[in-house]
Amino acid sequence: MENKLTHFTKSANNSPAWKKLVVESNIPESLNSLKEISKNLWWTWNTKARELFEYIDEEIWEESSHNPIVLLDKVNYNRFIELEKDDEFRYKLDWVYNEMNNYLEERAKTKTTNIAYFSMEYGLHDSLKIFSGGLGVLAGDYLKEASDSKINMTGIGLLYRYGYFKQTLNNHGEQIANYEAEEFAKIPVSPVLIDNNWLTIEVEYPGRNLKARVWQVNVGSVKLYLLDADLEENRDEDRYVTHHLYGGDNENRLKQEILLGFGGIKVLKALGVEAEVYHCNEGHAAFITLERLKNYIAEYNLSLDEASELVRVSTLFTTHTPVPAGHDSFNNDLLKKYLSNFPEKISLKWEQFLMLGKTNPTEDHFNMSYLAANLSQNINGVSKLHGDVSKHILKGLYPGYFAEELHIGYVTNGVHYSTWAAKEWKELHRKYFGQDFPESQSSFKVWDKIHEVPDEEIVELKQELKKKLIDYIKQRFSDNWIKRNENPKLITEALTKLNPNALTIGFARRFATYKRADLLFNNLERLSKIVNNPERPVQFIFAGKAHPADGGGQALIKHIVEISKRPEFIGKILFIQNYDMNLAKMMLQGVDIWMNTPTRPLEASGTSGEKGVMNGTIHFSVLDGWWVEGYKPDAGWALPLERSFDVQEYQDELDAETIYNIFEQEIIPAYYNQNKNGISHSWVSYVKNTISKVAPNFTMRRQLNDYIERFYKPQAARFAKLLNNNFEQAKELTIWKNKVASAWEGIKLIETNIDDGIAKTYMTGEKHPASITINLNGLSTSEIGVEVILVEKQDEKYILIESHGFKPKSSDGDTVVYTTDLTIMTPGSYNYGIRVFPINENLPHRFDFNYVKWI
Repeated sequence: MENKLTHFTKSANNSPAWKKLVVESNIPESLNSLKEISKNLWWTWNTKARELFEYIDEEIWEESSHNPIVLLDKVNYNRFIELEKDDEFRYKLDWVYNEMNNYLEERAKTKTTNIAYFSMEYGLHDSLKIFSGGLGVLAGDYLKEASDSKINMTGIGLLYRYGYFKQTLNNHGEQIANYEAEEFAKIPVSPVLIDNNWLTIEVEYPGRNLKARVWQVNVGSVKLYLLDADLEENRDEDRYVTHHLYGGDNENRLKQEILLGFGGIKVLKALGVEAEVYHCNEGHAAFITLERLKNYIAEYNLSLDEASELVRVSTLFTTHTPVPAGHDSFNNDLLKKYLSNFPEKISLKWEQFLMLGKTNPTEDHFNMSYLAANLSQNINGVSKLHGDVSKHILKGLYPGYFAEELHIGYVTNGVHYSTWAAKEWKELHRKYFGQDFPESQSSFKVWDKIHEVPDEEIVELKQELKKKLIDYIKQRFSDNWIKRNENPKLITEALTKLNPNALTIGFARRFATYKRADLLFNNLERLSKIVNNPERPVQFIFAGKAHPADGGGQALIKHIVEISKRPEFIGKILFIQNYDMNLAKMMLQGVDIWMNTPTRPLEASGTSGEKGVMNGTIHFSVLDGWWVEGYKPDAGWALPLERSFDVQEYQDELDAETIYNIFEQEIIPAYYNQNKNGISHSWVSYVKNTISKVAPNFTMRRQLNDYIERFYKPQAARFAKLLNNNFEQAKELTIWKNKVASAWEGIKLIETNIDDGIAKTYMTGEKHPASITINLNGLSTSEIGVEVILVEKQDEKYILIESHGFKPKSSDGDTVVYTTDLTIMTPGSYNYGIRVFPINENLPHRFDFNYVKWI
């Protein structure tokens, strides 16, 4: 019998035959300006531009992590058709596009000192993952402000395929580093083309050349050029060079720094960019000095000494590192593997070349900071305190001088106002400070107008920003915990207890052990009483990444996560994973207090708190880094600068107790001293003083102006003089230095007429004639300075007290009598010594020609 149930029979061809179909986004021509805006990072600090992209599709805007290139790629074409007919959107688009073009045109007309700025990382936006933390964000802010301030600056860096890692935490609070490859088509970079060819440069590695493509990032009017070595022509191990920021071993770091330094100068040369000052942001970029030396020698037939004059005068070295171990250095053998052929290019023997990165020949490492310092006219730290710390770190380069005498300055770091200030604060500032704000931000008096703002308005604004933060955290925190299969009851309890009305403290930064993120947890019983007071609740929000190789930093994160899960701390202490710029903005704008607890004096500057004060967020920190200069008693809180204990454990205990006391006795009472309308006038006074007395001192505008006035303008002017008339002054200076050097060892002391402390007691303020007789060995009195130095011995160290200069009185051939009226102003029992040093009106400072002799 025939089977009629044929519809039950299975076909052999019942699976779909999938074929590939690629559909690219297609934006209507009338909206094409959206693409142009998305490719210039100017939009990141223009509120209306960000609102324009958010208007397109708020959900995709959040999903894309505020990346407009990804947004435009994901939006349905029908939505663009709707936007074409949306008069409100078209008005906003035209306004933003015209605003950007006017901004760029205005800057195209300006002529200022040409600056080339080199950095290993730049924190411009989360979509461009070429930064890890404070150093990079500072460099990104710097380029933005250079654009705003109409400065001709060119940035050089590396384009990392994977960038820095994305952080996730497992259920035990252990950090997991995840690296995601960048799709360069979805980030704001574009190939640099010369005659329709992609600009590619080469740097020399052992037995081969590394090739690197050049990409361009538009940061307003500033161009940032990024080198990318991930090319098929390169060896696999060489392609890795630009895979990870600070990734791999020390050899990979050396390869990265060769590419940044040697390659960065090659990029500028290929583009025809002639800078007047080359700013080396950290020692990572110090090889720029060697490439420039080589070019001057090869192209202009200059001697090494002549070329050195030109390189030094036009190089500025900024160090960010407060401990000797933090400065990059490379073993001699590793350096020789990569640079063995280089010394002959600048007429040096290998051992002579090594001394560019050493303080003495016995050292087995080549220090990049020493290289930068030896070939830079000026060196600066990134806060006043860090400038002093840097003098002690680099003093080995200047034998014969005391650390406190060294010509090492400082420029305290700042932050880019337009990037970090909340939209709500920008509106309030314009309302009360004037419509030309933030252009007028350099006028400190403008900031004083914050005191005209009614307290109610400030409380309402701060509360609005805190609510935004709490809502953001609830969403982000919940998503992350669900993904790692956390206990639903724990999630619910934590988010329910998160209180938008509680005093909220933020702590977010790189998790290194010296930052002491766990200091708050020294006494958990006392901390529990603070956070669980029903009348005066307090909550702490933590975030931050530890370097994948930093076990100590990762242990701190794990410790905090574990404590946050204890019953008494659930919802009162939270750790939010994957700290990025967007989370930083939300926290800095939304918390009431920004907290920092580093071990003194290991915080070179620290800028996160500066971003907070722009938003009326009060700072509470150790007096270290920028806070030494920023702290005002009525505009924040501080732990003392001085140490009480040499044993760090005891100091930590004391600091923790001080923190608890300040919270209990000062901060919490001030916050909750509220009237019937929920306003604490004493708290608002701290907010207002924070904005008027602290914030204006730490803008990136102020920082950039300091660099211009202290370094860029003077160095550019002197550089121009040394370039004139076929390098005439550089050559004359070289001849003079060689003359002094050849005579130096022959300078001898003949006689001293200074009464010692046994024969005579000196009285402060009285003049005491003194003289010395010196044989100058063929040099003139206009070429040699003489001074007497008074020191005091403390703990087996000599401490500089005073110095007094001598003037030449008479001469007989090479023999010269120098005299002075020795007037000592500081009472005490001292040792004295006499030293000579070269002088020349064409030297920028005596350390530019580092010769000194004690006689």
